[in-house]
Amino acid sequence: MPSLELRFRQVHLDFHTSEHITAIGAAFDPDEFAATLEKARVNSITCFARCVHGWMYFDTKAFPERRHPHLTRNLLKEQIEACHARNIRVPIYVAVQWDVFTAEQHPEWRVVEPDGRLEGTPPYEAGFTRFLALNSPYADFLKAHVQEILETLPVDGFFFDIVAPVDDSSRWTRAQMEAKGLDPSDAAARRQHGLEVVNQFTHDMTAFVRGFNTECSIFYNIGHIGTRHRAVTADYTHWELETLPSGGWGYLHFPITVRYVRNLGLDYLGQTGKFHTTWGDFHSFKNVEALRYECDRMLAHGAKCMIGDQLHPDGKIDPHVYDLIGQVYSEVEKKEPWCVGTKALTDIGVLTPEEFYGAKIGALPPALMGATRMLEEGAQQFDIIDSQSDFSRYRVLIAPDNIPFSHEFAAKVDGYLAAGGALLASFESGLNPAKTGFSLQSMGVKLRGDGPRDVQGRLVRGRVFETNDYAEYLLPGDEVGQGLPRTEHVMYIRGLDVETVTGTKVLANKVKSYFDRNFRHFCSHRQTPSSHEVGGPAIVRKGQAIYFAHPVFTQYNQNAPRWCKKLVLNALRLLLPDPLVQHDGPSSLIVTLNEQATQNRWVLHLLHYIPERRGQDFDVIEDVIPLYNLKIGLRVGQPVKAISCVPNGQALNYQGKGNRIEFTVPLIAGHQMVAINLG
Repeated sequence: MPSLELRFRQVHLDFHTSEHITAIGAAFDPDEFAATLEKARVNSITCFARCVHGWMYFDTKAFPERRHPHLTRNLLKEQIEACHARNIRVPIYVAVQWDVFTAEQHPEWRVVEPDGRLEGTPPYEAGFTRFLALNSPYADFLKAHVQEILETLPVDGFFFDIVAPVDDSSRWTRAQMEAKGLDPSDAAARRQHGLEVVNQFTHDMTAFVRGFNTECSIFYNIGHIGTRHRAVTADYTHWELETLPSGGWGYLHFPITVRYVRNLGLDYLGQTGKFHTTWGDFHSFKNVEALRYECDRMLAHGAKCMIGDQLHPDGKIDPHVYDLIGQVYSEVEKKEPWCVGTKALTDIGVLTPEEFYGAKIGALPPALMGATRMLEEGAQQFDIIDSQSDFSRYRVLIAPDNIPFSHEFAAKVDGYLAAGGALLASFESGLNPAKTGFSLQSMGVKLRGDGPRDVQGRLVRGRVFETNDYAEYLLPGDEVGQGLPRTEHVMYIRGLDVETVTGTKVLANKVKSYFDRNFRHFCSHRQTPSSHEVGGPAIVRKGQAIYFAHPVFTQYNQNAPRWCKKLVLNALRLLLPDPLVQHDGPSSLIVTLNEQATQNRWVLHLLHYIPERRGQDFDVIEDVIPLYNLKIGLRVGQPVKAISCVPNGQALNYQGKGNRIEFTVPLIAGHQMVAINLG
């Protein structure tokens, strides 16, 4: 696969256009189109060959019946030629698993539900989400379609959209599974087969494209890049992280995804939208402060930027949209010299539950979301990793709440600890996959029992109850209780019952309630109060391993108890007393630290934008609250030549203290970069 360095200022230009709209592209002006992009500092734009309605937007000879019936020109070709004349790259969009035209013409190619119904949007509802089976003859049509594009148009790259594993019971899947001796009535087997089908499709399509073009970029989109993509990295040239915060992804999706993806060896970009909500929100505008933050955050994580837009059916580009985009991209352009070729500097590797339980848009693992919130609010520098990652890169590993440990995985972590690493684990992390005992002996605890069950006989540990029926309490000791009163703190979600082994130190104890809440006995509105009776260890330490018996990360994601965060950050301080970054600012400040090896410098990113829930649907950003005279401490461990705010070049005074330096940043108005030039 050819190496690819993405451009920094990209646009993804949707053009999903109904056949009931006429004069398609009639107002398109090639020079106006490209000039507007150039003025907005856009240097790459993804344009459409075929949309999810199934219509094509170029002069197709192979499939004339699929050319949009009201298209008045060779739109895609004109877009490409006008952009190329101004050195603007044009990857080509191709819809894959959603295609209304094909779904109507070939229902036999559609994905089938286990009960025999056709999957997707019903016939009397508006919408296009009808999945097509990639192991049906539809795949042959896709190759013929892609071949025509490759043979008739200049191809900078392909953006293949909607390429996902599906649970399919079509005749194509049933036949394939039975031929392999698999039972298609087994839902787990079908899901595994669905993953194999989509992986084989991306492998075959990439090889097919390479038969015609060895240089173009290739990306397959499904809105979330995660641990399943490690196995198919060779089929991609780069990653595009679709994460529109107002469109269902939320503001936490991007930092979680990018902290994993940036370690897979390919260049990557973040993708947001100009829309107030999400795709298809015509004639709407995102607050410029929000768009600025979203792009600044991409740069802070080493990503290139992409902003989604949708072209009006008449083909006329909206100058007001590109005034908005240009405000942000003109600033991005000035910041690029400090963002080229960067690599994140990190102390901590957070093991992702996604590897074991999966993830999707709007349903990321709660423990991972809670861990990300805590660590970002604590200015910790961390990656999100899986069991195949190189643990030796990190001073501390975190196993949040529900990471199962096979014998082999436990041996790898034990080896990491023996080599000087440290571990913070919580709740069921460290248990064997059957949850009958701890595979990881290094944590210094044994499973005492399953714990209580509800009146239906189900285990209650780790579950959220509306009135905290099985809550218990935690009494912190001095080492982990810094900044907290030395009294019981409620732990809303029931933890694991454990006991210590020889050599384990108890840092905090559980405290029992008088009784668990149910219809037979309850007290007041919610959880029963503390009985002041110690109920076993809650936080323990053995060597360089600290274990929390409660699902503190899931709890923090649920309702953000500050004491949970304080306990975790205090425990981290015991394992990592000299973190890469420290500051005296608020927890709303996001801090990342990158290395630019070719420039022999580090670049510190400081972001202070605060998303607010002003409407019911999603968070927005409208105001920027500046910070003044922020004190920063960095663990550098090598000589420093100069420090300055960039891109304005303001020099900063600094002091060295052992392996650390300290300096003050006079102003952070949304985003401030600081260059640390090494001696």
